[in-house]
Amino acid sequence: MSFWAHPTAVVEAPADVGDGTKIWHFCHLMPGARVGAGCVLGQNVFVGGRAVIGDGCRVQNNVSVYDGVTLGDEVFVGPSAVFTNVRTPRAFVDRKQAFLPTSVGRGATVGANATIVCGISVGEHALIGAGAVVTRDVAPFALVLGVPARRVGWACRCGVPLPRGRRGTLACPACGARYLAGAGALRPLIPTEAAPPARAARPAPPRRRRPRNGPGRAATAAPPSGRPRARGSRSPGSRRRSDDRP
Repeated sequence: MSFWAHPTAVVEAPADVGDGTKIWHFCHLMPGARVGAGCVLGQNVFVGGRAVIGDGCRVQNNVSVYDGVTLGDEVFVGPSAVFTNVRTPRAFVDRKQAFLPTSVGRGATVGANATIVCGISVGEHALIGAGAVVTRDVAPFALVLGVPARRVGWACRCGVPLPRGRRGTLACPACGARYLAGAGALRPLIPTEAAPPARAARPAPPRRRRPRNGPGRAATAAPPSGRPRARGSRSPGSRRRSDDRP
């Protein structure tokens, strides 16, 4: 296999490294570590002997991928992101047999300085914001932020956040990919798949029309004072008929 490693990097046999992978300054791959083809490991990356990194991954500077961590293909891990493998560590207690597995799905992104607590699963193409602390499973395509991390929306396969606060069919504003959003899940629509029909809008209620003056209705309103109008008198401002005499 053909890969490139900087002279300061340590790749201990029998680590398994795929073709075309680049390993930069001061990296350390333990015996048994598995790194796929076409990966880039930035400066000062550590890969444990029971860790797995898939094809096409990019692991930025100062990241430790400990035993029990599995990164799927095309995963991006930002600088100084943290993985763990024991929930209740003690310096004086050996818990190597209690390591909890952590998996990151294909195409997912782990932002800079994010922390992934062990024993959880990050779904495909999920997007974990910088500095988030992930303590529970993350759904595919979910956009999670905060401490502890909570889902605040969805992300497209290309990484651009999708329009928030909507259900039904969502379209990526960058690449145009379409998805079907439901309760806590997002499903990509294949190009030949028709979007579900939109719910028909409820018809507006008919407008009430004011009744016109009919035979049984007064043609003019009562005077403002409420007094009965004298017979033959005119209301102020009314036009004078031709047969009226002074």
